[in-house]
Amino acid sequence: MNKLLSTLVITAFAMAASGAFAGSHGGAMSDKEKAEMADKCAKMDPSKADDKMKADCKKLMETKK
Repeated sequence: MNKLLSTLVITAFAMAASGAFAGSHGGAMSDKEKAEMADKCAKMDPSKADDKMKADCKKLMETKK
């Protein structure tokens, strides 16, 4: 019973650690993606763009400063 409990605790810790690692490294944009997004933002028509696109462009422009 003691080995089972230890195995479950170790497994839970390993899953949590790997999940945190993947979550912290999964969302970053590469330089190529940033350049493509900057091109899209430059060509964007504000009257036709949706709110998500506007927010993404605003966030991209703020990180350049």
